[in-house]
Amino acid sequence: MVDYHASNNQASSGGPAVYMDPREQENDWDRDLLLDPAWEKQQRKTFTAWCNSHLRKAGTQIENIEEDFRDGLKLMLLLEVISGERLPKPERGKMRVHKINNVNKALDYIASKGVKLVSIGAEEIVDGNAKMTLGMIWTIILRFAIQDISVEETSAKEGLLLWCQRKTAPYKNVNVQNFHISWKDGLAFNALIHRHRPELIDYDKLRKDDPLTNLNNAFEVAEKYLDIPKMMDAEDIVGTLRPDEKAIMTYVSCFYHAFSGAQKAETAANRICKVLAVNQENEHLMEDYEKLASDLLEWIRRTIPWLENRAPEKTMAEMQQKLEDFRGYRRVHKPPKVQEKCQLEINFNTLQTKLRLSNRPAFMPSEGRMVSDINGSWHNLEGAEKGYEEWMLNEIRRLERLDHLAEKFRQKATIHESWTDGKEAMLTQKDYETASLSEVKALLRKHEAFESDLAAHQDRVEQIAAIAQELNELDYYDSPSVNARCQKICEQWDALGSLTQSRRESLERTEKQLESIDELYLEYAKRAAPFNNWMEGAMEDLQDMFIVHNIEEIQGLITAHEQFKSTLPEANKEREAIQAIQAEVQKIAQYNGIKLSGGNPYTTITPKSIDDKWHKVEQLVPQRDRALQEELAKQQSNDHLRRKFATQANIVGPWIQTKMEEIGRISIEMNGTLEDQLVNLREYEQSIIEYKPNIDQLEGDHQLIQEALIFDNKYTAYTMEHLRVGWEQLLTTIARTINEIENQILTRDAKGISQEQLHEYRTSFNHFDKKRTGQMDMDNYRALLVATGNSLGDAEFARIMGIVDPNNSGAVTFQAFIDFMSRETTDTDTADQVIASFKILAADKNFITAEELRRELPPDQAEYCIARMAPYSGPDAKPGALDYMSFSTALYGESDL
Repeated sequence: MVDYHASNNQASSGGPAVYMDPREQENDWDRDLLLDPAWEKQQRKTFTAWCNSHLRKAGTQIENIEEDFRDGLKLMLLLEVISGERLPKPERGKMRVHKINNVNKALDYIASKGVKLVSIGAEEIVDGNAKMTLGMIWTIILRFAIQDISVEETSAKEGLLLWCQRKTAPYKNVNVQNFHISWKDGLAFNALIHRHRPELIDYDKLRKDDPLTNLNNAFEVAEKYLDIPKMMDAEDIVGTLRPDEKAIMTYVSCFYHAFSGAQKAETAANRICKVLAVNQENEHLMEDYEKLASDLLEWIRRTIPWLENRAPEKTMAEMQQKLEDFRGYRRVHKPPKVQEKCQLEINFNTLQTKLRLSNRPAFMPSEGRMVSDINGSWHNLEGAEKGYEEWMLNEIRRLERLDHLAEKFRQKATIHESWTDGKEAMLTQKDYETASLSEVKALLRKHEAFESDLAAHQDRVEQIAAIAQELNELDYYDSPSVNARCQKICEQWDALGSLTQSRRESLERTEKQLESIDELYLEYAKRAAPFNNWMEGAMEDLQDMFIVHNIEEIQGLITAHEQFKSTLPEANKEREAIQAIQAEVQKIAQYNGIKLSGGNPYTTITPKSIDDKWHKVEQLVPQRDRALQEELAKQQSNDHLRRKFATQANIVGPWIQTKMEEIGRISIEMNGTLEDQLVNLREYEQSIIEYKPNIDQLEGDHQLIQEALIFDNKYTAYTMEHLRVGWEQLLTTIARTINEIENQILTRDAKGISQEQLHEYRTSFNHFDKKRTGQMDMDNYRALLVATGNSLGDAEFARIMGIVDPNNSGAVTFQAFIDFMSRETTDTDTADQVIASFKILAADKNFITAEELRRELPPDQAEYCIARMAPYSGPDAKPGALDYMSFSTALYGESDL
């Protein structure tokens, strides 16, 4: 409420002053300042001119403001002119009561417009109270000339001040902060005129130090060309320390109304600027998406051929390096790309939300860059990863097996070649031709022993050939040399067989002429040969390489070794028995005085060689014990690695699954404001990120397992690949959930949706989301729409599904639901509205010029339009004309923008 003047007026009139709406208090006088004669003079002149600017429309005017309104007739006429409404018929009598009644009718009309007047009676006006009359006229000016001014979110005095600031902002030496001092030098008045009618004033010639010239220039131009009467004297403004605020506001409001058409143009320009800003931002987001998608797809395109390269390596070291390179890719190169892929999906969802909110068509990435295309390429990448890792591990197993077989081949081949050395020379000699009968018999028995030894070596030759065959089947890189050596052994073996058969035939032809050979020598030879062969086999087995992958396998070898050791006492008895035969030979020879010339004629196996080999077996047994125990320790260590990994994996796996379920439940059962939910989700995301060291620990354990060539783990069902995928899905899911809340905030703020409405939408959606998946099928969604008050026919439902499910996936998300609800209930800019705005700027022409765009729009947005508008080709086209209609339509439909 406004007190236009206080005790001084009360004393003269017998009551308090004018009382108005509190919103206008700051627009009113200070009661003491009103007593300033200079101000009162300015108000009289300004208010009188303002009243006459309206009364002349009715063919009349006033000369003295406190005298000419006393009978109420011109006061009622003034109100009818400025309001366009009819007041009650005035009383034409000359008596005081008639005048009071007329003034009361005017005051009642003012009160009916929402202006509350307190203790101001018609008597003060009828009596010619100047200060009360000025206060009443100011009330009328406020209500009918200033109150309805609205600029952006401000109105009345603040709106008028903001309008002045916006219009004069580009002008030097002008800084409008109020309605008194800011106008003393006259530049602000001239700037207002020049902004709207630049042809009327040469602003650059005005000087700040010449206020009288500036003020008179503005007043004269306004009166002559704008039909705004001169309401103040320049000398009064310059000569007053602080010009009257009410007089300035009244005069400035005339400029506002005179330029109301320009105000419409400004409103239109603001709408266009808003639309263009949205479009520019969306284009930037589209470009960012395209670049990020292209970069990610290019990285996948380069990476997949590397992962699909199955060129085998020759050695374990080369394959181990491949595996290490793959681990580096997993640890260093892939994780940033996982984040890029997640960010790409978030950017895509945010962009689509902004497009829906601004009534723009959905963004369609260029061919091959859809989110589904990226997901497909990513799926191919992960498939290639899995195949590459499996191939490398299989190759390592194959090379390990090949190395083992190749070494085994070399050992057996060396032993066999050592045994066959000199055998061909022995079999081809003709010693039996000059030998005695006993010597021939000895030679025959010796040959039989050799044949026994030869037969015993048949298994070794077959083993050598079998190993060579397996090396060929496993694609051993040095197969040619293995095959050559094996071929040589086999050919030599066939030659030995032929020579053996030939020598036997020769000896048997001679045998008929020879006496039998000493039975003891023969028995020695027969028993020594298999025993010697057994020892050689035992030595070979004790030195044989072995490869195992678990504790059970090494324990099996240890058990077999223990069984072998248990046969040693029996073997020692056989050795002692064989040595006893030789001892018996010596005894008989000595007893009978026989002089033995040389060794046993039936065998080259001497008692010393048997003892030497026996001692070698005894030495190899503890060595084998140590090797088996060392391998047992290695397998126990491997088992420890398996258990360590499994213990952690069996914790991390369920933890990831639990978090995934919790996120699903949180996304459905969110409480509190969206900001609260966003804070909670980000805290929840941080708690998940803080769990990362557990994943890193598992990666370290997994690397130790791979380095130890451990290929299975019976203690857990979780693989590192399974846990990696789960962890990446967890990070992606919480990021998507946060993005959904951000988009809901964006939708709420853009559409003006209240927290209560969002809560109601969420409650309704959750009720019909029967499976608690965060989305629902078409039938449940239809039921939801009916429950929220939508009357649906098939055609209408099909229209709605086209909006909320443009990809025909058959599912509707909560974000799509609130987008639809806000879209149906909230006004948005349309192509028609933008065309109408451009038409205002173009002064109703069907085209617009670059000059007009640069004058009405900010520089960057003006150039944006000029660069994208096509030339206008209509019948009324002029040089430089631009087609704003097709441009506006393109903003909301298919375009090349």
